[in-house]
Amino acid sequence: MKSGHEHGGVDTAQTKVLLTSFSAMVAETTTFPIDLIKTRLQLHGESLSSSRPTSAYRVGLGIVREQGVVGLYSGLSPAIIRHLFYTPIRIVGYEHLRSVVSADNGSFSIVGKAVVGGTSGVMAQIIASPADLVKVRMQADGHRVNQGLQPRYSGPFDALNKIVRAEGFRGLWKGVFPNIQRAFLVNMGELACYDHAKQFVIRSRIADDNVYAHTLASIMSGLAATSLSCPADVVKTRMMNQAAKREGKYLYNSSYDCLVKTVKVEGIRALWKGFFPTWARLGPWQFVFWVTYEKFRKFAGLSSF
Repeated sequence: MKSGHEHGGVDTAQTKVLLTSFSAMVAETTTFPIDLIKTRLQLHGESLSSSRPTSAYRVGLGIVREQGVVGLYSGLSPAIIRHLFYTPIRIVGYEHLRSVVSADNGSFSIVGKAVVGGTSGVMAQIIASPADLVKVRMQADGHRVNQGLQPRYSGPFDALNKIVRAEGFRGLWKGVFPNIQRAFLVNMGELACYDHAKQFVIRSRIADDNVYAHTLASIMSGLAATSLSCPADVVKTRMMNQAAKREGKYLYNSSYDCLVKTVKVEGIRALWKGFFPTWARLGPWQFVFWVTYEKFRKFAGLSSF
């Protein structure tokens, strides 16, 4: 059964950080091509040159045709760097906050879990936002190549350097507010739903605390996280991608402006652009991450999450 309330001090915390980092690297590498396709789909429709309807299959085929299979991993290195900060903070942070809040009576409501999940996600995202910005810019570079334009960056460090020089140090946190909104919603859906669903599966004797319970819980949390976060994810991607100014002005002045313009030009359904690729990625990502992480915890002598 699940306990998740160890108090093993610094060593336990360091072990959890290492396990979450490695599990996240495995999950990110496995599902990264789907994330790339999702980003390209969300950027589709921003310019008149890409106003024709498209699909995830067409986008993926176009990437392979133009850049080869290796093109599906454009931006992987900043994505992994991001997860070295983002995932340990949100996962270990959630578990710590959960143990503090539920220490008195040992029970924790779904609302409490949602708040704790969202809070830990926000803290993690603020720290990881520069790496997320670099990842989105590098993924979008492939979109430019497909349109016959030169890529803006040669690699993650070149991107980091050029962003700081052109947009200042604060430019690394461009899109941080839609990022925070998305992180709150994703982690509210993912962490609270995974935690609650796993307890439900175990208590209902559908499965023991094993790979079956972890799989069912990860599928449910993936659906919840995708449904809640997709609109914020579309806004975040578009806000973070706008590097060049058009006649001295940005295409979007704020997250709200981006939201309004997207709905006005492309309709309300545009806010769920990339929903299926997002779900298709979040589902396998969470499955790989949670099953790997739970196994690693067991090998390390820690209780279930």
